[in-house]
Amino acid sequence: MTSSEIRTRFLTFFEKRGHAILPSVSLITNDDPKTTNATLFNTAGMQPLVPFLMGETHPDGKRLASSQKCVRTGDLEEVGDNTHATFFEMLGNWSLGDYFKREAITWSWEFLTDTTEGLGLDPHRLYVTVFAGNDMVERDDEAVQIWKEFIPEHRIYYRDSKDNWWTAGPNSPAGPSTEMFYDMTGHLGDLSPKEFEQADEQQQLVEIWNDVFMAYRQEGGEVVGQLPQKNVDTGAGLERVTAVMQGTTNIFDTDLFLPLLNIIKEHAGSYNDRDARIIADHIKTAVFLINDGVVISNTGRGYVLRRILRRAYQSLESIECSESIISQLIHAVIEMYRDLYFKDVNEKQIAVKIKIVATEMDKIIKIIKRGVAIFKKIKDDPNTIITGKFLMDLEQTHGLPLQISQKLAKQFGIQISDQALAECEQLRTEHQALSRQGAEQKFKGGLEKDTPKIRALHTATHLMLAGLRKELGPDVHQKGSNITEERSRFDFTYGEKVPEEVLRRVEQYVNDAIATNAKMGVQLMAKDKAKNSDVVGSFWEKYPDTVKVWTISDKSGNIYSRELCGGPHVEELSEIAQFGMFKITKEESSSAGVRRIKAVLE
Repeated sequence: MTSSEIRTRFLTFFEKRGHAILPSVSLITNDDPKTTNATLFNTAGMQPLVPFLMGETHPDGKRLASSQKCVRTGDLEEVGDNTHATFFEMLGNWSLGDYFKREAITWSWEFLTDTTEGLGLDPHRLYVTVFAGNDMVERDDEAVQIWKEFIPEHRIYYRDSKDNWWTAGPNSPAGPSTEMFYDMTGHLGDLSPKEFEQADEQQQLVEIWNDVFMAYRQEGGEVVGQLPQKNVDTGAGLERVTAVMQGTTNIFDTDLFLPLLNIIKEHAGSYNDRDARIIADHIKTAVFLINDGVVISNTGRGYVLRRILRRAYQSLESIECSESIISQLIHAVIEMYRDLYFKDVNEKQIAVKIKIVATEMDKIIKIIKRGVAIFKKIKDDPNTIITGKFLMDLEQTHGLPLQISQKLAKQFGIQISDQALAECEQLRTEHQALSRQGAEQKFKGGLEKDTPKIRALHTATHLMLAGLRKELGPDVHQKGSNITEERSRFDFTYGEKVPEEVLRRVEQYVNDAIATNAKMGVQLMAKDKAKNSDVVGSFWEKYPDTVKVWTISDKSGNIYSRELCGGPHVEELSEIAQFGMFKITKEESSSAGVRRIKAVLE
């Protein structure tokens, strides 16, 4: 059974049981980075549904299912073993105050074992764990009683909160879980609790399904009460399920990775499984992150992207594989998932993604060469003392990340003390605090102040973004703006220089809209609804739950721009014309994968 067939079979199974099928949302979350539970990416299928698990009414009803793309980097160092990946898909079904333990367990078992609608797995190779209870919540004997209708009691194991209590963070919905494990060897048979734990540690068993009975509310990591409704949140990692269905002991020897591994094996000078798996996983993750709008940087999501590309490069080096295969790998990823996630990605957009990765790889090569020279000099001078400030200077001045400095130090037999590492971390924290203070002192929303001309330039900049997206594709998003009386400075995601003829067409697009005296319309809209419609927006996490959506349209109903924004605008586009024609005066690189335009009204 292919991974595509597994995904389809899962969604069909739950659709027949009254579940609305939800599309996968972006990897980028709506989280406010200031909140306790903020995450950089969607890490589970339930994450976009937290408000509804907490009691809000979902427009598609109380029964939902999806295959959600996810990225997790907490286990980054484990990638390359049998079961860990940074990018994965989570198959999930939910009950929002509708069915509970009996239905969830019954359907989990049916999908796993039924030969007609499900996967047809051997029931004699399945094992189950349940919550053993703690000071806050009692042992889940109810789940055990239900499970005994399907599986012998001696194959049901109690586990503590570390394994069988699920939460999205210290302040979130939570609940006990029951997990299903599959014997990957085919000969384990009945296991004592100790033997079960050993088989799990040795990856002879793989967790294939997890049902969370989400009925509690946590604050500060403590259960403080029950949710307004009892929910079910189930999850099954497509990669792990595919490994089981394709008869392999790891997620990499499946159709989700083999096309990539075959390319790597063909070009490697000294192939080994772990490095090849790291490359395959990390390049796949990079493609998905770039496609969802992540731009390489030294902070936040952009830093995660930069870090995984650096790890991919180090593995390419380890197996003597040229970074020139990156373009083949990116093409392969897009073709593997084209029907699901990349239907509208054309060759030009693929080329942009390749250039973003290739540019970063070139930077890594230069950084490492610079680092080698620095650490060679340190080795030749035994009087050099490596302090936290020295490590921070390597990072700030030479672009040498701490992880690479540590690796090079080890390579040259140089010791870095724990004290130096702690000092470096403290200096980094102080630097970040100063950077945030500086950012907060800048003008709000990129506007110097609120004047008629700045409103005109701001509105014209909305039209310019719409023109850029029309010409260059939907991957173009705003990354920053700074608008004064004199000019608009606008940063946007794009991996290469924008041709002059394209800039002139964008200018024409803006001026045509102004000439029609198109009207500005504003609408208050729920943020989730806006994000899932055709509204263009960036920095969603900074906006409240209800947002302003600005639409520029002419008398015939033609829409020039429809964008999320909290700033001031003109009421009619004729207000722009009084200041002159819109003109792009400069286009240049701002940072990796980001271009900058300067424009005026004159």
